[in-house]
Amino acid sequence: MTCRDEYSGNIHKEACMMKKYIFSISMVLLSFISLVAFAAASADAPRMPKEELRSRLGDKDIIIIDVRTGYDWDKSDSKIRGAVREDPQDVATWAKKYTRAKTIVLYCA
Repeated sequence: MTCRDEYSGNIHKEACMMKKYIFSISMVLLSFISLVAFAAASADAPRMPKEELRSRLGDKDIIIIDVRTGYDWDKSDSKIRGAVREDPQDVATWAKKYTRAKTIVLYCA
């Protein structure tokens, strides 16, 4: 971020420092708000115990999506039978492929 007087080209240190301070505070607040919104959305998502998931493997009304990163997925020895792998960074692209009429289970571990 540069702070130059548009008429004289001089750097005004106090004004520049204030702009940087306000910008930094704004970024911190935006990050905090995003984190709180994510946590709130996660808290609303229903959970399924692994025992229930295990009993429902093969059920036509359930879609299991592995959302681990590519590296973690490649290095893992354990994968849920019947799960499909989707990129966790590209949810907007793949989420519309799946019907809301079925139970969708996302897992990452």
